[in-house]
Amino acid sequence: MGYFCARRAVSRPSTSYASPTFGARLRDVALLFKLRLSGLVVFSALLGYQLGWTDGGFDPSGLLVLALAGLLVTGASNAFNQVLEVDTDALMARTADRPLVRGTMTMRTAMGLAMVAGIGGVALLWAAFGPLTAILGMLSLVIYVALYTPLKRHTPWAVLVGAFPGAFPPMLGYVAATGHFGLGPGLLFAMQFMWQFPHFWSIAWLVEEDYARAGFQLLPSREGAGRQSAFLILVYTLFVIPVGMLPWVFGLTGRWSMWVAVIAGAWMLWPALRLFRSLDRQDARRLMFASFLYLPVVQLAYVFDRQ
Repeated sequence: MGYFCARRAVSRPSTSYASPTFGARLRDVALLFKLRLSGLVVFSALLGYQLGWTDGGFDPSGLLVLALAGLLVTGASNAFNQVLEVDTDALMARTADRPLVRGTMTMRTAMGLAMVAGIGGVALLWAAFGPLTAILGMLSLVIYVALYTPLKRHTPWAVLVGAFPGAFPPMLGYVAATGHFGLGPGLLFAMQFMWQFPHFWSIAWLVEEDYARAGFQLLPSREGAGRQSAFLILVYTLFVIPVGMLPWVFGLTGRWSMWVAVIAGAWMLWPALRLFRSLDRQDARRLMFASFLYLPVVQLAYVFDRQ
């Protein structure tokens, strides 16, 4: 994964919709909604739903509706984020291909798509799973757009704020399956909440220069990619292991999935320890990839080993 840091001038998108073909327009919508990332988020919600599904079977219709609603709500969050951050996106190589930056989509189109997706996704959650699930979906969208997105410009504490909506998906899926909140969804929230810090900070370490061009300082220490940030990354990675064991501690899952969580957490801990010792980008990259594997592996283990 390469990050090229050529500076781009800030420019407002053009007033005409410039994509020449239907396929190019679909690509712009996919980029606006960040469908690849949204798919990972929805997968986490689906695993939460399956874990909460008490009949012991499989509910394909419920999973399909939840997947669609989740894509709409998550896509709306990403679209609103790009509307608010078009100026800073133009300064970063990692976001230079977004349609608002390239001028292939108008602000009006992006806002319209975001509003339709957000309202449609929340309404679908309400109709299919009830008001509690819809409220969780709406809270996730509002916190991400109205709090996390503007805070990124001002303080590293934005990462803490963003970890809340980022941990909603498995909790929302569990609540969608059961119709009520309780210990189970709370444990899933805690696991994904703690996982996000080393995951996000490892990415922020790799793109620190790109973030700096946009005025973002999102590593946990003011010194940036230094010893103190590496120490905090190591500490939070260490906490991932016991938090991942909590579903077993409280009887939600069995011993087998507990060991999966421990081994996957240790798989993350090793590059975090190496990063603390070396401050090397390659170790941050290893931690990032280990964190990408941790979440689906552990959540799948929870589903297969539920009690």
